[in-house]
Amino acid sequence: MTTRLDELPGRRCSIAGALDVVGDRWALLIVREVSLGAHRFSDILRGTGAPRERLAARLAALVDAGVLERREYSRTPPRADYHLTRAGLDLLPVLQALMQWGDRHVADTPPVELHHHGHRISASWVCDVCGERVGRGTERHVPDGSEPGHGPLPR
Repeated sequence: MTTRLDELPGRRCSIAGALDVVGDRWALLIVREVSLGAHRFSDILRGTGAPRERLAARLAALVDAGVLERREYSRTPPRADYHLTRAGLDLLPVLQALMQWGDRHVADTPPVELHHHGHRISASWVCDVCGERVGRGTERHVPDGSEPGHGPLPR
């Protein structure tokens, strides 16, 4: 299931399309749990705290959207678990950025830190070409600059 941007209300935007797929609390918490190794319904339920019916609906929607895939692990009784697809793996930096924002603006003390070879890591915005960090005041390209609100990022 692909979200068609032209079918969504408001400004045509990939953010709106992404939020249409993963824009609720449970969807992103499911992706978090599966990325941490919880693949079975009961483990995802325990990790998210979601109501059972809501979890079942969100799992089905994430499978339909191509974020998760179901893998059968038992035929009798029929049982399947959930794994991230390429699209699901591509959400991990989003989760990292949300975690970092929550650490700064919500949590008194960050409950978890991410490390790579013993170094704390953080999400940052980096130019794909030159590797330079991007910040406020950086110009952005808009294919159709006729819409209001496009141009330099606010200072």
